[in-house]
Parts: sequence; structure tokens; C-alpha cells
Amino acid sequence: MSALEIRGAALRREGRELWAGLDLTVEPGELVAVLGPSGSGKTTLLRAILGLEELSEGSITALGSDVRTRGSRRIGYIPQQRPLPRETALRGRDLVTLGVDGHRFGFPIPRRGDRARVDALIDAVGARGFADRPVGELSGGEQQRLRVGQALADDPRLLLCDEPLTSLDLANQQAVIQLIDRHRRRTDSAVLLVTHDINPVLGSVDRILYLAGGRFMLGTPDEVLDSATLSALYGAPVYVLRAGDRLVVVGAPDAEEAHHHHHHELHDDPGTGAHA
Repeated sequence: MSALEIRGAALRREGRELWAGLDLTVEPGELVAVLGPSGSGKTTLLRAILGLEELSEGSITALGSDVRTRGSRRIGYIPQQRPLPRETALRGRDLVTLGVDGHRFGFPIPRRGDRARVDALIDAVGARGFADRPVGELSGGEQQRLRVGQALADDPRLLLCDEPLTSLDLANQQAVIQLIDRHRRRTDSAVLLVTHDINPVLGSVDRILYLAGGRFMLGTPDEVLDSATLSALYGAPVYVLRAGDRLVVVGAPDAEEAHHHHHHELHDDPGTGAHA
């Protein structure tokens, strides 16, 4: 069974078509990066998979179930890294614990094995040294490690990541990606990861879905991260430059300036992307 199946999906907002005719199947163990400029519908796509937004057209099946039946604990979610207020009273351990027992009604009563599970998650994300400190005192990278632990609490078979590397330094970006990749390989789970910068995840990505200008492109990094492909997607000259092991995309117009209100598919369908 595929982890995720999207068929004939379209998204329109405020009279503008962000994309249409999107078909995407993500298999167990596969990591698909979702790229594109701001306003291209990347986060909305994740919210639709979570059952929090409705598509304009099409259907989504996640782990064999229609996503309109919300609340599957087999789907994990890692949000953007936004620092928690300094006065937040929760300890790091409490944040991870919410992933273990936060679904229960009423005041969570610790169950046998819960503490051991929380300890294992804390160790898995390398948070042992700061797990008992207030989360508001922790760095952005430390907080994001704890969010990863929370998201992995139920060994999700599908993991959705919305800009999980935002505002993190290079070392913490690499640490968070390694945690996600290790979980994927250990459990054979599927990962859909929204990012503005492909470079930190390029070595782990199987395919790329690029949303831009009312179009999309789906393919391997080599198929998508190409000057000719991106130029066709944007309808303007775009250049993909390689600097060592990094990619730099030059000339990609802003989403608001580039929307064309139509789509195509792979060869005739735009969908490519990478930002440096």
C-alpha cells in the first residue's frame, strides 16, 4: 500500500489557481521534497493531507484512509521552527511527552512504559542534556529536536515536515535532517518535506515536487534541478549553478509575478525547484 496518494488535486485561493491536475504517489521509505516560492501552496498541501484544509478538486488518501477522516496518529507532523516564548513553563521532556499521551482526554495520567518511551525519544533526538530545562530557555535547534521527538512518538508511517529547518544554523539543520532520515530508514516510513532550501536535504531526497506559477514539476533531483526545466516552469530564464556540493538558483521570479493559471505534467508539466 502506498503511504500517500493524491489524485487530480487542484488548489484555488482568492480566485487564483495555485496548481491543478496534481497526481502524486509516495511509497513507503520514500522522501519527497516540496519546493516553490512563497504563496505557491506548499503548506496548504500539507494541511490538506492532515485534513485541515479542503482541496478545490481531487482526493487524498493517506495510509489507506481518506484524509477527511482526521486525526490519524500514524501521520506525524513537524512544524516550522518558531521559538517558544521564554516564559513557557514546559520542560523539554514535557514537550516530547505530549506526543506520547497528548491525544488522551482529560488530565494525562502516566501509563506504564510512557516514561521509558519518552526517555527513548529524548535519547534518539540527542536531547538528554537539556530535556529537563524549560523549553523557553532552549535554543531554536534544541527546541526543534524536541519537536522531532514529539512527532516521532507514535512511529508514524507518514511524516509531514513544514519548513523544519527554518532559522536553524547549518549544524542544527544537519542534525534535524539526520533524525528524520534515520527514522525513515528504520521504519520504512514515507516523508513529505517542505523546504525553501534543497541543499541541506539534497543527499536524502528521492524526488522533488516543485510548485510555482500555477504549474508543477515532479521528478528526481537531476530531472528537476536543471536550468532548462526551471526556465520552462517559470516561463523566464532561470539558471541552476553548482558551487561545490551546493546548488544556487538564479533568476526565479516571485510567485505573485509568475502565476500563469494553468499546469502541465512532467514533460509538458512544470514542477521543479531548488533554492540556495
